[in-house]
Amino acid sequence: MAVWPAWEVREESGATAWFHVRLDFADGARVDALAVAADGCVNLEDVRARPALSLDDLAVFADWIEEPLFSVCGGVAAEPLQREPAGGRRARPAWPRGIEGSRLVAQEYRAAQHEGLDPVLAVMCATGHSRRRSLRLIAQARDAGFLTPRHARR
Repeated sequence: MAVWPAWEVREESGATAWFHVRLDFADGARVDALAVAADGCVNLEDVRARPALSLDDLAVFADWIEEPLFSVCGGVAAEPLQREPAGGRRARPAWPRGIEGSRLVAQEYRAAQHEGLDPVLAVMCATGHSRRRSLRLIAQARDAGFLTPRHARR
C-alpha cells in the first residue's frame, strides 16, 4: 500500500490535508482513494477500483488501510469496531427472505418511484445487493403480486 500527500490547506484554526492512497494486488487489481485529514479525523472522500469493489470488499478495504492511513495522516484511530466471528461477517444489512423480503422490496421500489428516484438503485441501497441480485428481488416481488407487471402481455 502506498500513501502520499496530495495537498494541504492551512487556516487560522488548523490545517486540512488530502492524501492519495493506492493499494495494488498481485493479480493486477488496484484501488485508489482520496483521504482527507482534519481535526484529528481521517475520512475517505473518493474510492475507485478496477475491477469494481463489491460492498463486502469495500468494508474490508477500510480494514486494510485503516492503520497505515492513520499513521501517515496523523489521525487517531477510533475504538475498534465490534465484529462478528470471521465466518459470520456481513457488510450488508440483514434482509428478510421470502414474502416479507418481497414486500419490503416493493415498498422501497414504490417509495423511490414516488420520490422520482431510481427504484432499482433504491432497492440496491436498501438490501446491499448488486444490481443483478436486486433486479431478481424486484422480479420476485412482482411474481408475489406486490408490484404491477413490468409489461402488459397481449
